[in-house]
Amino acid sequence: MAEFTDAIALLKADHRKVEKLFEQYEAASGAAAKKKLSHQICVELKIHTTLEEEIFYPAYRGKIEDDILDEAYVEHDGAKILINDIEAGSPEDDFYDAKVHVLSEEITHHVHEEEMPSEGMFAECRKVEEVDLVAMRDAMLARKEELLAQEESEGLPPAAPRAVKLVAA
Repeated sequence: MAEFTDAIALLKADHRKVEKLFEQYEAASGAAAKKKLSHQICVELKIHTTLEEEIFYPAYRGKIEDDILDEAYVEHDGAKILINDIEAGSPEDDFYDAKVHVLSEEITHHVHEEEMPSEGMFAECRKVEEVDLVAMRDAMLARKEELLAQEESEGLPPAAPRAVKLVAA
């Protein structure tokens, strides 16, 4: 479990993994390769957002600015809509590559906001002394193992947006 020094290091490692998967997708050719990579991307992002929303973000509610956390939840929701569309689709579908590309752009923006030196979410979180980031890492790794086992046995459910309210026209 000591592979990652703390919860933030674990989240950053997830960011790097997904960035590599997006790069592999961009270089891929053939529907089967693209479907496999897009599925890996979606699984990684579903697990990552679950860890942040169940464990990381709640630990900092009331300890860093609510606006930072609220924006992160809304960014997750935008990503979840695309994740569900990608998972339900096929590389042969119209706009499939565009959806993966836009998801990549959204994730790049989100990662930048979390990782910005001195003013990003992670920098703000590091200033909060009463949160044990090592214990949080352990809880996140345990939850990640549960989610990976669930993915292998039955697949993860669709990513459910929690903050965005879509209103019918």
